[in-house]
Amino acid sequence: MGTRIGRKHSMASDAPLSPDAHDPHVDAASLAALRLWVIMSRAHAAIAAHASADVARHGLTLAEFAILEALYHRGPMLLGEVQRRILVSSGGITFLVDRLTAKGLVERRTCEADRRARYAALTPAGTELVARIFPQHAAMLTQVMQGLTVDEQSTAADQLRTLGLHAANEHHKVSSAV
Repeated sequence: MGTRIGRKHSMASDAPLSPDAHDPHVDAASLAALRLWVIMSRAHAAIAAHASADVARHGLTLAEFAILEALYHRGPMLLGEVQRRILVSSGGITFLVDRLTAKGLVERRTCEADRRARYAALTPAGTELVARIFPQHAAMLTQVMQGLTVDEQSTAADQLRTLGLHAANEHHKVSSAV
């Protein structure tokens, strides 16, 4: 059987984290990478479940909340900027902004410099909603993340940023080689 998370740190699954450690075709580096991938995926799923449930109380999806939060903290942004910030497709951002517009939380504004471009901006109702729910959401995430100390969270964030930048660079290498 494969390597497992110790019972103390189990995430409610008995599925193996990686291929069998005795598989002669899988080296130590591959085992470590596969184990990290599964652990990151499980941690993300567990934390995202809390975040989703929290924003769902307000009739929002995580993606909708991400747009509202970005606009709240950054101000009006071009739709393409919002799209890149929350990591959705161009069709996805149009769909999400349409939904938030229908809810009266976001409005589209024209861009004077480029008439084809559109800004997304919070409406007064959107600003009021985010101002009211963001502190509670941040408190919930703080509580969920207390499995690590603040210093450990900072270190993990730095390491994951480095890992993500490396992975993005590798993707660009592969894409440009094709």
